Amino acid sequence: MANNTARCITKPKDWEPRLLGWLDFTFPHFSYHTGNHFKYPYGTFPNTAFGAFSSLSMEEAALHYNTSDLVALIGYDYKNNIERLSSQNKALIDLESAVFFKPELSIEVGDQHLNFKGEACEEFITSFLNFEYKEEPNPEVKVKGLDTAESYQDNVKKIQNHIREGDIYELNYCISFSFEETQWNPINGFLDLMQKSPMPFSGMFKSGGKYLLSASPERFIKKMGKKLIAQPIKGTIKRGASPEEDESLKEQLLGSEKERAENLMIVDLMRNDMSKISETGSVQVEELFGIYSFPRVHQMISTVSSQIQDNLGLLDLIHATFPMGSMTGAPKIKCMELIECYENFKRGWFSGSFGLFESNGDFDLNVVIRSILYDKESGKGYFAVGSAITYDADPAYEYKECLLKASAILEILEGK
Repeated sequence: MANNTARCITKPKDWEPRLLGWLDFTFPHFSYHTGNHFKYPYGTFPNTAFGAFSSLSMEEAALHYNTSDLVALIGYDYKNNIERLSSQNKALIDLESAVFFKPELSIEVGDQHLNFKGEACEEFITSFLNFEYKEEPNPEVKVKGLDTAESYQDNVKKIQNHIREGDIYELNYCISFSFEETQWNPINGFLDLMQKSPMPFSGMFKSGGKYLLSASPERFIKKMGKKLIAQPIKGTIKRGASPEEDESLKEQLLGSEKERAENLMIVDLMRNDMSKISETGSVQVEELFGIYSFPRVHQMISTVSSQIQDNLGLLDLIHATFPMGSMTGAPKIKCMELIECYENFKRGWFSGSFGLFESNGDFDLNVVIRSILYDKESGKGYFAVGSAITYDADPAYEYKECLLKASAILEILEGK
């Protein structure tokens, strides 16, 4: 940014709700990113916020890659721009397939300070310090599941028939939940979500009147110089009621042949995707079947890395790897075709990716899971959860896993 200025201010006591409320009031497009102090291989989201008055398409953003900071939200249905696919299912909210913006204001969130950077830095700081935000509880909403236990389990069995017939090896099958409430406040909803379920790749994104509230535990890909890192999650088990039970459940997850098979298939898929844009022989698995603990669940996470080829653009990087294999299954294209058959909603931003591209070409992108999508104008919102279906999956157990993943969001929305 030309004539760029920066100034550091001491955090006000109510800095987080005030900052989010002010960003929402001031900018048609804003994002907020937080790693919630997690320890994670290759780090978490940095604690930052950004605001802009206009947005960019994927193609427009690609022209600014490697020269400007870019905030990105790539919806799952951007797949249709990469492969010969379509999304005909019902859209619960009408969302763009991809939204980028160049920040006109950037804010680094420190332990004690907020560091503002931007052309109108002083004016933004004055406006922020004079802004008052009244944090009030959200109204309780009635959440409607679009699937029953019976319809879910019936579809799982049909998906398993595809596996037996050799069409696919594994498929990520998702179910959705919707709600409607025009008085629901997405700022307060996000703060509630962070209280219930803080995660290492959490954040909030606004485009016009559409909002993403994300408590994601999963990284899609991260670029550091020439190094590319992917960290797919496959394998979930609940937390224990005591330290002893917690440790036992971790061991159970690590020893599960089914969960390891799920994870390994997606690791292989990511290795294949990354090989398209990496130097020959550089793709390696740095950690296989790592067990990591989060507030409500333990997850099995693997880390794959490579050295990428020179002179790649934004579209090269995204088209080779998107959407992430953990949200499709393997092989990817056939799974996406079957997802369209068995799911009854358009995924939209869910199971896409959200994050930041830096001006030096580095970036960090999450997987949009454990997230709420909300349209302020219509008052409509939804979220979705899923699991990997394999040939030996237990349909009833998979349904329970979906409800476990949905539990924090259900509690926030229903006021429990």
